[in-house]
Amino acid sequence: MSIEGLLVAVIPAYEAAPSVGEIVRRTIDQNLEVIVVDDGSSDDTAAVAEAAGATVLSHDSNQGKGAALRTAFSRIAGRNFAGVVTLDADGQHLPEEIQKLEQAWREGADLVLGTRDHLFRDMSRVRQTSNSLSSQLISFAAGAQLSDVQTGFRIYSRDLLLAVEFVGDRFEAESAVVVRAARQGFEISAVPVELGFADGRCTSHYRPLVDSLRIAGGVIRARLEKVPHSAPVA
Repeated sequence: MSIEGLLVAVIPAYEAAPSVGEIVRRTIDQNLEVIVVDDGSSDDTAAVAEAAGATVLSHDSNQGKGAALRTAFSRIAGRNFAGVVTLDADGQHLPEEIQKLEQAWREGADLVLGTRDHLFRDMSRVRQTSNSLSSQLISFAAGAQLSDVQTGFRIYSRDLLLAVEFVGDRFEAESAVVVRAARQGFEISAVPVELGFADGRCTSHYRPLVDSLRIAGGVIRARLEKVPHSAPVA
Protein backbone atom coordinates (compact mmCIF):
# COMPACT_ATOMS: atom_id res chain seq x y z
CA MET A 1 0.00 0.00 0.00
CA SER A 2 1.35 3.41 -0.93
CA ILE A 3 0.84 6.17 1.64
CA GLU A 4 1.95 8.97 -0.65
CA GLY A 5 -0.68 11.65 -1.06
CA LEU A 6 -3.47 12.84 1.18
CA LEU A 7 -5.70 11.44 3.86
CA VAL A 8 -9.17 12.93 3.37
CA ALA A 9 -11.91 13.00 6.03
CA VAL A 10 -15.48 12.14 5.04
CA ILE A 11 -18.42 12.87 7.35
CA PRO A 12 -21.87 11.60 6.36
CA ALA A 13 -24.48 13.83 8.01
CA TYR A 14 -28.23 13.80 8.41
CA GLU A 15 -30.11 16.34 10.57
CA ALA A 16 -26.81 17.13 12.29
CA ALA A 17 -26.84 20.94 12.42
CA PRO A 18 -26.28 21.14 16.22
CA SER A 19 -23.06 19.08 16.12
CA VAL A 20 -21.55 18.95 12.63
CA GLY A 21 -19.85 22.36 12.76
CA GLU A 22 -17.72 21.52 15.79
CA ILE A 23 -16.81 18.11 14.35
CA VAL A 24 -15.73 19.70 11.07
CA ARG A 25 -13.58 22.31 12.83
CA ARG A 26 -11.91 19.76 15.09
CA THR A 27 -11.24 17.48 12.12
CA ILE A 28 -9.69 20.34 10.15
CA ASP A 29 -7.51 20.93 13.20
CA GLN A 30 -6.04 17.46 12.52
CA ASN A 31 -4.68 18.91 9.25
CA LEU A 32 -7.26 17.10 7.15
CA GLU A 33 -9.43 18.19 4.27
CA VAL A 34 -13.06 17.54 5.22
CA ILE A 35 -15.91 16.50 2.95
CA VAL A 36 -19.42 16.45 4.46
CA VAL A 37 -22.22 14.68 2.64
CA ASP A 38 -25.55 16.17 3.69
CA ASP A 39 -27.92 13.27 3.17
CA GLY A 40 -31.16 15.15 2.52
CA SER A 41 -31.36 16.99 5.84
CA SER A 42 -34.27 19.34 6.49
CA ASP A 43 -32.25 21.46 8.94
CA ASP A 44 -29.15 23.63 8.39
CA THR A 45 -26.64 20.76 8.32
CA ALA A 46 -25.17 21.78 4.94
CA ALA A 47 -24.86 25.47 5.78
CA VAL A 48 -23.29 24.84 9.19
CA ALA A 49 -20.78 22.35 7.75
CA GLU A 50 -19.78 24.72 4.95
CA ALA A 51 -19.39 27.64 7.36
CA ALA A 52 -17.08 25.49 9.47
CA GLY A 53 -14.80 24.88 6.48
CA ALA A 54 -15.99 21.65 4.90
CA THR A 55 -16.63 20.92 1.25
CA VAL A 56 -20.31 19.96 1.21
CA LEU A 57 -21.98 17.49 -1.14
CA SER A 58 -25.77 17.29 -0.86
CA HIS A 59 -28.44 14.70 -1.59
CA ASP A 60 -31.88 16.06 -2.46
CA SER A 61 -33.48 13.37 -0.28
CA ASN A 62 -32.34 11.01 2.45
CA GLN A 63 -30.66 8.02 0.80
CA GLY A 64 -28.77 6.44 3.70
CA LYS A 65 -25.28 6.32 5.14
CA GLY A 66 -23.94 3.90 2.56
CA ALA A 67 -25.13 6.11 -0.28
CA ALA A 68 -23.61 9.18 1.40
CA LEU A 69 -20.23 7.50 1.73
CA ARG A 70 -20.37 6.26 -1.85
CA THR A 71 -21.07 9.83 -3.06
CA ALA A 72 -17.94 11.07 -1.29
CA PHE A 73 -15.79 8.16 -2.47
CA SER A 74 -16.91 8.77 -6.06
CA ARG A 75 -16.11 12.48 -5.76
CA ILE A 76 -12.49 11.87 -4.80
CA ALA A 77 -11.85 8.73 -6.89
CA GLY A 78 -9.93 10.60 -9.57
CA ARG A 79 -7.87 12.66 -7.14
CA ASN A 80 -4.48 12.10 -5.57
CA PHE A 81 -5.47 10.68 -2.20
CA ALA A 82 -3.94 7.85 -0.20
CA GLY A 83 -6.79 7.05 2.16
CA VAL A 84 -10.11 8.16 3.58
CA VAL A 85 -11.03 8.49 7.23
CA THR A 86 -14.76 8.30 7.98
CA LEU A 87 -16.41 9.57 11.14
CA ASP A 88 -19.92 10.45 12.25
CA ALA A 89 -21.34 13.95 12.56
CA ASP A 90 -22.99 13.55 15.97
CA GLY A 91 -19.87 13.87 18.14
CA GLN A 92 -19.50 10.24 19.17
CA HIS A 93 -16.30 9.87 17.16
CA LEU A 94 -13.58 12.19 18.42
CA PRO A 95 -11.46 13.79 15.67
CA GLU A 96 -8.52 13.83 18.07
CA GLU A 97 -8.54 10.02 17.98
CA ILE A 98 -7.88 9.94 14.22
CA GLN A 99 -4.14 9.88 14.88
CA LYS A 100 -4.52 6.43 16.47
CA LEU A 101 -6.14 5.07 13.31
CA GLU A 102 -3.63 6.86 11.11
CA GLN A 103 -0.71 5.14 12.82
CA ALA A 104 -2.12 1.68 11.99
CA TRP A 105 -2.84 2.79 8.42
CA ARG A 106 0.69 4.09 7.94
CA GLU A 107 2.00 0.77 9.23
CA GLY A 108 0.28 -0.98 6.33
CA ALA A 109 -3.36 -1.67 7.17
CA ASP A 110 -5.85 -1.22 4.32
CA LEU A 111 -8.87 -0.97 6.61
CA VAL A 112 -8.54 0.37 10.14
CA LEU A 113 -11.51 0.00 12.48
CA GLY A 114 -11.79 2.32 15.47
CA THR A 115 -13.18 -0.24 17.89
CA ARG A 116 -15.40 0.31 20.92
CA ASP A 117 -15.68 -3.14 22.49
CA HIS A 118 -13.72 -1.98 25.56
CA LEU A 119 -16.60 0.48 26.11
CA PHE A 120 -19.49 -1.94 25.53
CA ARG A 121 -20.01 -2.07 29.31
CA ASP A 122 -21.01 1.60 29.19
CA MET A 123 -23.71 0.94 26.59
CA SER A 124 -27.25 -0.25 27.18
CA ARG A 125 -27.73 -4.00 27.36
CA VAL A 126 -29.55 -3.95 24.01
CA ARG A 127 -26.66 -2.08 22.40
CA GLN A 128 -24.09 -4.41 23.96
CA THR A 129 -25.90 -7.49 22.70
CA SER A 130 -26.47 -6.07 19.24
CA ASN A 131 -22.84 -5.03 18.74
CA SER A 132 -21.42 -8.26 20.13
CA LEU A 133 -23.65 -10.59 18.13
CA SER A 134 -23.32 -8.67 14.87
CA SER A 135 -19.53 -8.60 15.20
CA GLN A 136 -19.43 -12.35 15.82
CA LEU A 137 -21.64 -13.10 12.82
CA ILE A 138 -19.81 -10.73 10.47
CA SER A 139 -16.45 -12.08 11.66
CA PHE A 140 -17.65 -15.57 10.73
CA ALA A 141 -18.70 -14.39 7.27
CA ALA A 142 -15.42 -12.55 6.77
CA GLY A 143 -13.27 -15.41 7.98
CA ALA A 144 -11.48 -13.04 10.35
CA GLN A 145 -11.91 -12.41 14.07
CA LEU A 146 -13.04 -8.79 14.49
CA SER A 147 -14.27 -7.44 17.80
CA ASP A 148 -16.32 -4.46 16.59
CA VAL A 149 -17.47 -4.45 12.97
CA GLN A 150 -20.29 -1.94 13.35
CA THR A 151 -18.02 1.01 14.02
CA GLY A 152 -18.16 3.76 11.41
CA PHE A 153 -14.91 5.34 12.61
CA ARG A 154 -12.50 3.97 10.01
CA ILE A 155 -9.68 4.52 7.56
CA TYR A 156 -9.92 2.96 4.11
CA SER A 157 -6.82 2.81 1.92
CA ARG A 158 -7.01 4.01 -1.67
CA ASP A 159 -6.14 0.50 -2.85
CA LEU A 160 -9.10 -0.96 -0.99
CA LEU A 161 -11.60 1.62 -2.21
CA LEU A 162 -10.53 1.15 -5.81
CA ALA A 163 -10.66 -2.65 -5.62
CA VAL A 164 -13.57 -3.50 -3.31
CA GLU A 165 -17.13 -2.68 -4.29
CA PHE A 166 -19.01 -0.56 -1.75
CA VAL A 167 -22.55 -1.92 -2.07
CA GLY A 168 -25.71 -0.86 -0.24
CA ASP A 169 -27.36 2.44 0.53
CA ARG A 170 -27.67 2.22 4.29
CA PHE A 171 -25.79 0.70 7.22
CA GLU A 172 -25.33 -2.64 5.45
CA ALA A 173 -22.67 -1.11 3.19
CA GLU A 174 -20.18 -0.69 6.04
CA SER A 175 -20.69 -4.25 7.27
CA ALA A 176 -20.51 -5.86 3.85
CA VAL A 177 -17.35 -4.03 2.81
CA VAL A 178 -15.52 -5.57 5.79
CA VAL A 179 -16.47 -9.04 4.56
CA ARG A 180 -15.40 -8.24 0.99
CA ALA A 181 -12.12 -6.70 2.13
CA ALA A 182 -11.24 -9.67 4.35
CA ARG A 183 -12.13 -12.22 1.68
CA GLN A 184 -10.03 -10.37 -0.89
CA GLY A 185 -6.99 -10.48 1.36
CA PHE A 186 -6.75 -6.84 2.46
CA GLU A 187 -5.14 -6.22 5.82
CA ILE A 188 -7.61 -5.17 8.52
CA SER A 189 -6.50 -3.63 11.79
CA ALA A 190 -8.55 -2.91 14.92
CA VAL A 191 -7.57 0.05 17.08
CA PRO A 192 -9.38 0.82 20.38
CA VAL A 193 -10.58 4.42 20.53
CA GLU A 194 -12.23 6.67 23.06
CA LEU A 195 -15.65 8.14 22.31
CA GLY A 196 -17.46 11.36 22.98
CA PHE A 197 -20.27 9.22 24.39
CA ALA A 198 -20.57 5.43 24.44
CA ASP A 199 -24.23 4.73 23.71
CA GLY A 200 -25.31 6.52 20.55
CA ARG A 201 -28.97 5.56 20.50
CA CYS A 202 -30.15 9.13 21.07
CA THR A 203 -28.37 10.42 17.96
CA SER A 204 -28.33 7.33 15.76
CA HIS A 205 -30.66 6.93 12.78
CA TYR A 206 -30.29 3.14 13.01
CA ARG A 207 -33.60 1.26 12.84
CA PRO A 208 -33.05 -1.97 14.80
CA LEU A 209 -35.31 -4.36 12.87
CA VAL A 210 -35.13 -3.00 9.33
CA ASP A 211 -31.43 -2.18 9.37
CA SER A 212 -30.46 -5.43 11.11
CA LEU A 213 -32.20 -7.34 8.31
CA ARG A 214 -30.48 -5.17 5.70
CA ILE A 215 -27.10 -5.84 7.32
CA ALA A 216 -27.74 -9.58 7.44
CA GLY A 217 -28.70 -9.60 3.77
CA GLY A 218 -25.71 -7.50 2.74
CA VAL A 219 -23.27 -9.67 4.69
CA ILE A 220 -24.70 -12.90 3.29
CA ARG A 221 -24.43 -11.59 -0.27
CA ALA A 222 -20.84 -10.48 0.34
CA ARG A 223 -19.98 -13.90 1.75
CA LEU A 224 -21.49 -15.75 -1.21
CA GLU A 225 -19.81 -13.61 -3.87
CA LYS A 226 -17.01 -15.15 -5.89
CA VAL A 227 -13.66 -13.76 -4.79
CA PRO A 228 -11.67 -12.16 -7.66
CA HIS A 229 -8.96 -14.52 -8.94
CA SER A 230 -6.22 -12.01 -8.14
CA ALA A 231 -7.16 -11.89 -4.46
CA PRO A 232 -6.25 -14.51 -1.84
CA VAL A 233 -9.21 -16.05 -0.04
CA ALA A 234 -9.40 -15.22 3.65
